[in-house]
Amino acid sequence: MSGFIQRVAGQPLAFQVELPDVAATDRLGRRLAAWFGTGDTFALAGDLGSGKTELARALIRAYAGEPLLDVPSPTFPLIVSYDFPRGRVVHADLYRITGEDELDEIGWDEVGDDALLLVEWPDRADGRLPADRIDLVLYMAPEIGPDARVAVLTGHGAAAARLSRLHIAEGLIEVAGFDPAERVHLQGDASSRSYTRLVMAERSAILMNAPAQPDGPPVHRGLPYSRLVHLAEDVKPFVAMDRALLAQGLSAPTIYAADIDAGLLVLEDLGREGVVTGDPPQPIRERYEAAMGVLAALHTRTLPQTLHVAPRVERTLARYDVAAMLAEIDLMLDWYLPWRNIKLDGVVREEFHLLWRSALNPVLAEPSTWVLRDYHSPNLIWLDGREGLRRVGLIDFQDAVLGPAAYDVVSLAQDARIDMPEQMELHLVGLYAKARREADPTFDVRSFARSYAVMGAQRASKILGIFTRLDRRDGKPQYLKHLPRIRRYLARCLGHQELGSLRTWYESVLPAKDLGQ
Repeated sequence: MSGFIQRVAGQPLAFQVELPDVAATDRLGRRLAAWFGTGDTFALAGDLGSGKTELARALIRAYAGEPLLDVPSPTFPLIVSYDFPRGRVVHADLYRITGEDELDEIGWDEVGDDALLLVEWPDRADGRLPADRIDLVLYMAPEIGPDARVAVLTGHGAAAARLSRLHIAEGLIEVAGFDPAERVHLQGDASSRSYTRLVMAERSAILMNAPAQPDGPPVHRGLPYSRLVHLAEDVKPFVAMDRALLAQGLSAPTIYAADIDAGLLVLEDLGREGVVTGDPPQPIRERYEAAMGVLAALHTRTLPQTLHVAPRVERTLARYDVAAMLAEIDLMLDWYLPWRNIKLDGVVREEFHLLWRSALNPVLAEPSTWVLRDYHSPNLIWLDGREGLRRVGLIDFQDAVLGPAAYDVVSLAQDARIDMPEQMELHLVGLYAKARREADPTFDVRSFARSYAVMGAQRASKILGIFTRLDRRDGKPQYLKHLPRIRRYLARCLGHQELGSLRTWYESVLPAKDLGQ
């Protein structure tokens, strides 16, 4: 059981935290800020002087990442709103509210939309708090100390599960030896996973919060998209590939503690040094060469297809087959083309599938290897203190499958997040081909070049759809800035002499500027 947050006996949805002094109250606010965020509500109750505003102030400062941020009490304005990079925070004090009409006057029912909502004196809200919330009551505790408090947190609705996960996570952090660590929220990726850096004086770790994902609606053959394209739906695939990469002598993070059923891992912190530099970011040549060397080394080895997760638990890697690749490419048809106001009839769509099947079948007939799938700059950490292949730290590989070697080579050499000069792309691919030929003189460079072009066009088409979907469906417009770069990559790949039919289809459907014409 974690020393930070303890379950209240007989109340399965309630937890308590002892706060012996003001510093402990501040620490509670910081830990809550690392775990909760947009869409969460805290109803802060307690007598006058119990520390509600102090707790809210600590939480807001931690959420902002600004420990000296001025956070005034909202007693007189009633509501204070903040806009931070992580999202909006609304701090409300309803002490002076005397009736429901006053709640209507301040637009109470909409005030916390798309925000982290902190409400002092929540009893004044007259039952109009969100059903999904955490009630946090602060009590004086003179038996502990003159300035001590006890906080009791009770989860309601969906928030109850999140509060229970916090309890499990904190227990795991304690088991791993990081209970004293400062919790620092990390900006996550485009998935539902979240991350917290656990910082101590001499070392740090990463808490990965990866709850199992429910199946989405069926999109083809009765299967949801995640199963069609073999995306990880729980933490087991990450654990399996992590251990497999370590067994190959590569720098994946060591797992310090794991609750596989809960989807919580405490991982080695590989650091913050990446493979790019500057603003806008540019590739660091030496580091990209080393990362390409990792792929070349992996692709010359006989790699297992069944990986170890835990005692008597194994995972067999799925095949990155035609059905999966077509389902990914369809994201371009379903999201990117409508965003560009382009409509397709069934005949044109069927022609698209036929052309892609013809292009993909020869590539997928080649010997397969591990495809880490997101092998690009956000997921590569530079470890200057290590040697050889271990200089490249690997993360975010839970969606790994068995498929064409060219896929990860394209992911790196046509990095979706940075501008890759064409000369450097050619240099990196040349290094890869040279290493493969040295290991195996029968390695067919010409055949690989075609596979590279096909995988590049497939990946670029998919990403056009994914980044557009992130904007339209998920409210993440920041991904749209990458679209011009992805279109340039797509044009490069479709320029391969053996992809003429596919290029003709794209030219007939997309605006000329999308393909650099």
